[in-house]
Amino acid sequence: MQIQVHSDNHIQSSLRMEEWVRSTVESTLERYEEDLTRVVVHLRDENGGKSGPDDMRCQLEARPKGHQPISVTHKADTLEQAIDGATVKLESALEHMFGKLRGKRATAVPSSDGSEADALLEEEFLENQQAALNS
Repeated sequence: MQIQVHSDNHIQSSLRMEEWVRSTVESTLERYEEDLTRVVVHLRDENGGKSGPDDMRCQLEARPKGHQPISVTHKADTLEQAIDGATVKLESALEHMFGKLRGKRATAVPSSDGSEADALLEEEFLENQQAALNS
């Protein structure tokens, strides 16, 4: 799993901070390491140089293998809180998605011609398309 970190001009980015962000994301999502190709982290100070409540924003975009990307956002008073909140949200979203997929596979009874598997793939494709349209 590749982790990319991007920040806006108002956040002092350093190699140390990027490594901390990568290790936080990696440790939270380690159980999905084989299922994800990439996680992109976007850090932003919503109010620029001014301070204010919930002005730090962290958006995480995960790329599951063979599925549509999943994106979550969390705003908080500090960058650390925003990153921690976003990783928890992403972990929950991935658990939900992979849990649904495991449930479908467990209930599917394979037929000799593979039609059940085709039906599940089609259903999953349609759900992903609908989710993409709704976001």
